[in-house]
Amino acid sequence: MIRSKRLYGLSLLLAAIAACTGFAARAADAYPTKPITMIVAFPPGGASDVIGRAVAQKLSERLGQQVIVDNRAGAGGNMGAKQASLAKNDGYTILMGAITAHSIAQTLTPETANYKLDKDFAPISMLGSAPLFLVVNPQLPVKNLKEFIALAKQKPGAISISSAGIGTTQHLAAELFMLMTNTQMLHVPYRGSGPAITDLLGGQINATLETGPAAMSFIKSGQLRALAIATKTRSALLPDLPTATEAGLDGYEVSATYGLLAPAGTPKAIVDKLNGEVKAILQQPDVMTRLAEQGVVPNYTTPEQTSEHIRNEVAKWAKVIKAANVKAQ
Repeated sequence: MIRSKRLYGLSLLLAAIAACTGFAARAADAYPTKPITMIVAFPPGGASDVIGRAVAQKLSERLGQQVIVDNRAGAGGNMGAKQASLAKNDGYTILMGAITAHSIAQTLTPETANYKLDKDFAPISMLGSAPLFLVVNPQLPVKNLKEFIALAKQKPGAISISSAGIGTTQHLAAELFMLMTNTQMLHVPYRGSGPAITDLLGGQINATLETGPAAMSFIKSGQLRALAIATKTRSALLPDLPTATEAGLDGYEVSATYGLLAPAGTPKAIVDKLNGEVKAILQQPDVMTRLAEQGVVPNYTTPEQTSEHIRNEVAKWAKVIKAANVKAQ
């Protein structure tokens, strides 16, 4: 009798699980039934916004529901990311994540970030990466990376290197560069890449580490001199430019990475559906061209691979922040 009751109870449990699984599958098949909000945690015009709008447009076409881009800028991207993490986990709010920037903020400014990128979100897919270029004012008497490092060592603190602001990818890239080369340079933070590039062009600053969208036109015009790209492979936009490893700084790799995230607890079936759509979108020639024009390399990943990338980014920048004793100011 006891065994029969246990078997009966087990059968009821299995039936309930099957019913729930079937319901979730049907819900995912019907999804979406209303517009989706894509939060972009930065102002219009930046890389996050450009990538987000390109993907949102294609998602709208493929899903048959409008994907509305909602720019929630503030606190270095923390405001929008936090709002996305607190949204209802039903698939109707997603975050166009600046993964590298959010990973840095999680450690450097936890009081304003107030979220855990690797815990409070359900990763959908990476979208792309924008590699950083080491560029200098042509008046600086260096022609390559080795000469630049040698000059920085000869004149500790005399070489100035700008960034888009304290705690930005550019800032932490400079800190990592100094750690790996055992050099000391004067970090000069700006309020965005634009002003930093302007002063570099004017000669008030000697060098910077910057993404292609901000620096490429000046590199190609000869107004700035590129010394290396911080990736494993060379850029198709500048095929003659060596990687940092090729130029003598082995293993120096920094890219601003971007991905699509949902609030933690979003049903797996919905996450998988969005992941499949992203995979198809990133293979479309017009999307590839649009991203390439921004210096962004498309990069589709599974949710599991996206989660691993996020964990690696958080760990990497936490180590740099600690080793370089970086403080939010």
